[in-house]
Order: sequence, then C-alpha cells, then structure tokens
Amino acid sequence: MYKDILVHIPTERSMRPVIDGSISLAAHLNAHVDAVAVGYVATSAAYVVEAGTAAAAIFEMERERAVEKAEAALAVFESEATKAGISYTCHPLGAIPVDAAGSLGAMARLHDLSIVVQPDPAQGSFDNDVPGEILFQAGGPVLFLPYTFRGVFKAKRIGICWDGSRLAARAMRDAAPFLARAEEIVIITINEADAVPDEISARNLARHLGRRGLSTRTVSLSAARADIQPTILSLAADENLDLLVMGGYGHSRLQERFLGGVTRAMLEAMTVPTMMSH
Repeated sequence: MYKDILVHIPTERSMRPVIDGSISLAAHLNAHVDAVAVGYVATSAAYVVEAGTAAAAIFEMERERAVEKAEAALAVFESEATKAGISYTCHPLGAIPVDAAGSLGAMARLHDLSIVVQPDPAQGSFDNDVPGEILFQAGGPVLFLPYTFRGVFKAKRIGICWDGSRLAARAMRDAAPFLARAEEIVIITINEADAVPDEISARNLARHLGRRGLSTRTVSLSAARADIQPTILSLAADENLDLLVMGGYGHSRLQERFLGGVTRAMLEAMTVPTMMSH
C-alpha cells in the first residue's frame, strides 16, 4: 500500500496537476504526503563562494531568495492539503539544479510512491529535469501526471504495458496497490510474437495475476518501433484508461540523460497518467 508519498511541486511551471493528483490520491488512501519544492540558484552563482567572504554572502542571499520561491509554491499546496484534511509535510529547498536533483532522488528512496508532473519541452525550466532524475534515482515507482491533468486522480481502469522485460515486471509489481483496487485491467502487448518468449508472455502474466484474484484481458497489437508510443496512447484513449503502467527505460547521470525511445516519447506526449519504474 502507498502510505508515504513524495510529491515534487514545481516552482517554474504549473503546479496544479500534482497538487490535484497527490492530494486526491492521499485522501483516498489515507496516506501522508511529503511535498518538496525547489527554488533554483543559478549554477554560476555557486562558483563565487570561492572568491571570498563578500561573494559567499551574495550566494547565500541568492539561496535565501530561492528558498522563498519554494515556500511560495508550497503555500499553495498547503492551503489545498489543509482543506482536504490530509497528513502532509512541506520541504522548501534552495539549491543549484544538480544538487536539487540529487536531493530529491535520495528522498524518493524512502517513499512508497513519488508523484511528478510530465516535463514540458515548450517551457525551458529546471523543473523539467527533476521528474526524470527522480525516476532514475528513486528505486521505486514514479507517477507522472500529464501537464494537462486536472481534478481527482483515479485508477479504476489500468493498462499494463507488457514486453516481458525486467523493467516491465518491476513496474507491474510496484503497481500492485493500484491493481488490487482496479475495476478493469488490460494487458497491452506490442509485437509480442516477435519479442516475448512464451514463458513470460501476456498469457502467463494473466495467469499470474489471476492467482492474485485479478481479472484481466489482453490486447495484442502490432506497430513499427517509431509508432509504439502513439499506438499505446491511442489504445488508452479507446479503452478510456485512467492509468498506464510501464517500465522506465534508459539511465541517468546528473546533467546527462539517456532515455529509451518509448520512454522519451511517452514523457513528451503522454495524455494519461503513467506510472513508471526503473
């Protein structure tokens, strides 16, 4: 069960998706939320510390301004969380982007679930980098909410994107609390006959989930590699899915990211909340 949730509240982008999503989910699960917002200190400002006491004072002033920006964002979350009556704690940070990403990734390791908003390439912001860093550093599930998301989060109709890989299996296990409460579960496979051995096929996954008392059905599709992500999203719309579950492919080093093609495409164009595990 998800009882301890981390949510990243953006300071440079719209925060409404994660405020609506995290608070409604926490209220439904009676979970605690640790809300973290980061005010960013320019990377160049960090290097002036070595120039002397006066320069260090300037950097500290910049950091304090950054913390104030984070506090302002968290005040919006706190107002909504108080009205909803959920348990929460606010954590304002002021840091250069690399340090902020590392801190958030580390914090995520102690939580059952992390919630972030989908990066928006149209808006240049350090807030776009944080969700991917949390995914690669958390060691647990990350719920990405589309930047168009509004209202109450629900997971009644769930699609599992299954390719038999370790990451898909990890995501499926991490989604167990959602799956246990779902009204319908759809196993989605793309080009399964060509890529997935029989012992880890969708048929055997359905049998495994059935032993948990979960009823599923499978939709098997074919698509060119470049069309896998739009094919998944098209099916999600046709099936009116509330949540997709999939592995988060790729790896990350701070300031240098390598995303798998489907993962990158999904983060750029997702239209439905998507839970990923890496």
